[in-house]
Amino acid sequence: MKILRSILLLAALAAIAYGLVYAWRAAPILTGYGAKMLCSCAFAGGREADDVINIELARFPVSLGSYQLDREDSSATGSVMGLARKKAIFRRGLGCTLANGISEAALRSQPITRYVPLPANPDTIPWPMGDRLPDSIPPGVAMRRLHEVVEGAFAGSENDSRNTRAILVVYDDAIVAEKYAEGFDRRSRHMGWSMTKSVINALTGILVRQGRLNIHEPAPISFWREDERADITINHLLQASSGLEWVEDYSGPSDATNIFKKKDTGLYAAHQSLRHPPGTVFYYSSGATNLISWIIRQTIGDDDYYAFPQRELFEKIGITSMILEPDAGGTFVGSSFSFASARDWARLGMLYLHGGMAGGERILSEDWVKYSTTPAPAAHEGEYGAQFWLNAGSPQNASDRIFPDVPPDLFFADGFAGQNVFILPSKKLVVVKLSESQGDYLDDNRFLGDIIATLPD
Repeated sequence: MKILRSILLLAALAAIAYGLVYAWRAAPILTGYGAKMLCSCAFAGGREADDVINIELARFPVSLGSYQLDREDSSATGSVMGLARKKAIFRRGLGCTLANGISEAALRSQPITRYVPLPANPDTIPWPMGDRLPDSIPPGVAMRRLHEVVEGAFAGSENDSRNTRAILVVYDDAIVAEKYAEGFDRRSRHMGWSMTKSVINALTGILVRQGRLNIHEPAPISFWREDERADITINHLLQASSGLEWVEDYSGPSDATNIFKKKDTGLYAAHQSLRHPPGTVFYYSSGATNLISWIIRQTIGDDDYYAFPQRELFEKIGITSMILEPDAGGTFVGSSFSFASARDWARLGMLYLHGGMAGGERILSEDWVKYSTTPAPAAHEGEYGAQFWLNAGSPQNASDRIFPDVPPDLFFADGFAGQNVFILPSKKLVVVKLSESQGDYLDDNRFLGDIIATLPD
């Protein structure tokens, strides 16, 4: 009996020790997440603090923390019983950044060269470069049924856990349906989460077109040159098949959630060891995208890095609201941190729908769009290209695909909690869906199928 009691005591102590270690690892992640979300949603998204706390931060275990917004200080803080305190700082044009591994004063004083576009009134510029819509829409659209489909996307469960906030349908370059939840409108910025990866694809494609990057050469990481990672190319990173060790798990402490703890998210990913030969195993990885973002920064140089997306991409396709948010080291967190309006997310989709053209100008090469939407060799189910998800299906069974009721040429940007830009060239269609779903996710297969059924054959 004494031995049994000793064993039980040791087991209890071990469980307590494990719990304490887990809490020590998890607490800074959840307080960092909470502070960052409160800061970004309030300052970049234009929302009230209580609204963010009661919706985004009501998820368990984030709800265990306490969060405060300070509008005079342009910041938000999070803590758990006064411990694991994290602070996010808002800087105009850059959104919010967690002060990880850097003092608040140093973060606020980072030299940032911003791009200042010429003043313009989007309401006077025709869509899609501006927001002035035509008086008519393309013929043949079953408008009444389309509006029913869009309305249905907002009808969640009784506790409204679907939280659909914006639906925008663009057919044949015209907005044929647009609806927003209460408190949101066409100017509201929405968190893109992993749709940011597709923005990083566009920035990479621009550098390739300019002859400044070759994605098939070894990635320019100096400390990889003499070890087994030397053969990893940017192409491998883009196609989520680099072979780098990575755990993409959001249920607790992991490589993916460590973005809320790390100063340099790209360099954190670069220091991961090799697990598989490059190009052989598909594994969705936020780390790979953050590493691409870091490579983009090294390619452009700090003098132009923060202006480059605005000048070379956003302004040229009519995007005026998008914000890319950097980590404390100054690199855009390309895996996750962006904000834009529904119309601006649609403009990104239209760029790819039109093979890289926008406003009569070539932004991306046709080859780049084709490359981005071709299944990666390691993605054996045809589910992923280069920072875009695909609906191609398995080469052995094309009907076995993510959305079986939607044509196989569909490709899409996909983000946490129900953020999507769906692009379907064969139907001349772009659909934007933005939400904060917490369990009652929209059936996207049926939703897209119902929209397609309202369009002319």
